[in-house]
Amino acid sequence: MDSIRTRIGRGIAAYLEKEVGDYTPFAVTSKELLRDTLRPGDVLLVEGNTRVSTAIKYLTHSTWSHSAFYVGDHPDGELIEAHLQHGVIHVPLSKYENFNTRICRAVSLTEDDLEALIAHMTDSLGRVYDLKNIWDLARYLLPQPPVPQRFRRRLLALGSGDPTRAICSTLIAEAFQKVRYPILPAISTGKQAKEILHIRHHSLFTPRDFDLSPYFHIAKPTLEHGFDHHNLTWGQPSSPYSG
Repeated sequence: MDSIRTRIGRGIAAYLEKEVGDYTPFAVTSKELLRDTLRPGDVLLVEGNTRVSTAIKYLTHSTWSHSAFYVGDHPDGELIEAHLQHGVIHVPLSKYENFNTRICRAVSLTEDDLEALIAHMTDSLGRVYDLKNIWDLARYLLPQPPVPQRFRRRLLALGSGDPTRAICSTLIAEAFQKVRYPILPAISTGKQAKEILHIRHHSLFTPRDFDLSPYFHIAKPTLEHGFDHHNLTWGQPSSPYSG
């Protein structure tokens, strides 16, 4: 029975990873410019174009459906990511050169912090996700499931946990929690009005949380390399009636 469920789970995962035809990239950054801007430890957010990407964007009210961790030059690829079918793998930066992306950068990391982050991600390589719980995966078959807004985030963390870990940002959240770096912690007020941060469980994090986090700097490649609008060459405005 388990092997049958596993095979069905793999089939569902393959279906969810199929590309959709209506993806439009608006602000693509070249692979070369991305490489010149990214630093080890950065989180690269991606606006994906698969069926599961559509579900994640709907459930999280966000443009970003995927996240990957930049480790720098490596023969197998500069990024480490959790893939729905293949588990935790290296991928080349070129994989996302035709997608809308965003670079999120943690500040105040020490060398020890960075080493611990990279070690956690590299130690996770080869991790195979449990696809036996097909019900965790099946709920993403609906591109716009009829789920009330207040329950959508929780929907990403229900069930066995392993399948959902392959399609959201929990692996990267785990890494940052290892060095006690905040993403979107719950905050309470202690004595003398001092803020106290409380770690949320890593299974509740989604790609957009790195974008929303007040503790991550957004590094935009065009601005990081000396943008000056005076140097732009503009064409003639087109008529709204042309074409």
